[in-house]
Amino acid sequence: MAKLTPRQQRIRRHHRVRRKVVGTTERPRLAVFRSLEHIYAQIIDDTTRRTLTAASTLEPSVRSEVTGKTKTSQARLVGSLIGERAKALGIEKVVFDRGGFLYHGRVQELANAAREAGLQF
Repeated sequence: MAKLTPRQQRIRRHHRVRRKVVGTTERPRLAVFRSLEHIYAQIIDDTTRRTLTAASTLEPSVRSEVTGKTKTSQARLVGSLIGERAKALGIEKVVFDRGGFLYHGRVQELANAAREAGLQF
């Protein structure tokens, strides 16, 4: 049996999580992806297969704010932004999809900031 790369291990964990975590119209899914430099968050309705809103460190409005900050503080900024955008759409409850990443560090900071912005999960 061949040894899996860390990316393959993460994808395997993500598939395991996605069997149970499904976003509905009432409770859409807050999906998180982190790369080495950036972090992305989307709120997705899986029943209609639509992304309702998204936020990332690549957006021009966010990019100017994140220069010189640590990655965890960048994640906190993206989490508060996704929370504000969800509240503007009338979304209060979501299910959290950590994307196979450990609930630690940047993923945890994003989730905490989204909770502080008013999202429940």
